[in-house]
Order: sequence, then structure tokens, then C-alpha cells
Amino acid sequence: MRPSSPLLAALSRSRPSRLKKPAVSLDHFIQRQRVLAFWREIVRALNKIPPSSTRDELHTYARQEFERHRNLTDLQHIRYLLSTGKAEFETMRRYIDEQATG
Repeated sequence: MRPSSPLLAALSRSRPSRLKKPAVSLDHFIQRQRVLAFWREIVRALNKIPPSSTRDELHTYARQEFERHRNLTDLQHIRYLLSTGKAEFETMRRYIDEQATG
């Protein structure tokens, strides 16, 4: 059904201002992409482990860490967490590689 006036058409397309999210900076956008890429890297690595309670626990731990910091906006803190998370993941990856091959 088409609105009969241009005003109604404009109103039907726009979202109420309370639902709009504020625009993020380019730096925030880039860090978000890096965090999402890191999450995908973790999930792919965990999927190499045969189904087990260990795999489930590692996935749960990783998810909880990401969820805990989900609403963080301080770029320095995000970079710090990403850096320490990658270092921790490298340690975990050695264990994952042992589990996947053994």
C-alpha cells in the first residue's frame, strides 16, 4: 500500500529519533571490525577441536569476555583488550592445536 502524500511517505521511511544510534567515528568502526575479525578467528579455531566439554567451555569463556566488554567505547581500552586477548588466544591456540591433532 502506497502512502497518498509525500509527507506520509517520508514519515513511514524515517525511524523515530529515539531509535537511531549515534554515528560512530572511523576509528571506532575500524576497531569494531578488528574485534569482529578476532571473534571469527577464535570461533574457527575452536571448531577445529572435536565436540567436547573442553570446546564448549572455551567457547563459553570467549563469548563471556566479548559480551562483558560489548558496550565499551574508550578506544585505548578497546585496543588494550584486543592486544591482550590476542596474546591470550595465542597461548590457547597451542592447546587447541594439540587437541585438534591429538
